[in-house]
Amino acid sequence: MAEENDQREILRREFLVKMLGLPCSAAVATVLGPLAVSAAASEDGTEAREHYFGMGIQVDRCIGCGNCVEACKAENDVPQEPYYFRTWVERYVIHEDGEVSVDSPGGGIQGFPPTEEGDVLRSFFVPKLCNHCDNPPCVQVCPVGATFMTDDGVILVDADYCIGCRYCIQACPYGARYLDPRTKTADKCTFCYHRITQGLSPACVEVCPTGARVFGELEAPASPLRRLMRMSALQVLKPALNTEPKVFYSKLDGEVG
Repeated sequence: MAEENDQREILRREFLVKMLGLPCSAAVATVLGPLAVSAAASEDGTEAREHYFGMGIQVDRCIGCGNCVEACKAENDVPQEPYYFRTWVERYVIHEDGEVSVDSPGGGIQGFPPTEEGDVLRSFFVPKLCNHCDNPPCVQVCPVGATFMTDDGVILVDADYCIGCRYCIQACPYGARYLDPRTKTADKCTFCYHRITQGLSPACVEVCPTGARVFGELEAPASPLRRLMRMSALQVLKPALNTEPKVFYSKLDGEVG
């Protein structure tokens, strides 16, 4: 069993190297950097992680332009056919009678048509993606260990292990996974892991014209995400499920599911 676990760890590191798309020596250095645990101890005596990533989304800033969806597809080679998304945008429309309608044409990749005039009180846009949970049900149900959490808090799928059973897709309460029609393996948002391990922002964050998406370190006091957490009361989707998401929302309406 120990030999099997060691071999799996080696293969996972090879998978991470391949994701980074760098020469082998540079890639190993890049991977080991963020995955290594810092030797420095925190104030409470526990070891401090070098990186622990999360994302904040400011709902009141999202204009539903779809730039994030388009950039994500291009950056991560997401299938161009409809209904395959690593991130998408939903529009919530609140009507005078209290009814709520939700739409997401093409995942919001080309924006949204105007709302019909009439009984509309207000509308707003909510970007969605994998929540990179600290208590991820997708990891728990995977029978072969293909879905796993890195030491820096990102949930990844090793396509070399994935058998396409769809258990993780069914287990995700956020609808954030799909089966890639080309590889027949599970796929999802990775926070653009190949970018963030090189000090870059995820593609969706980089192209957002209003700064609605904020990416950063959860445990670094000076990170953009921690600043947002200090300035805003943040919420998570479906908190009752206790999945402990690392995607946080500000100004999130109670109608959002």
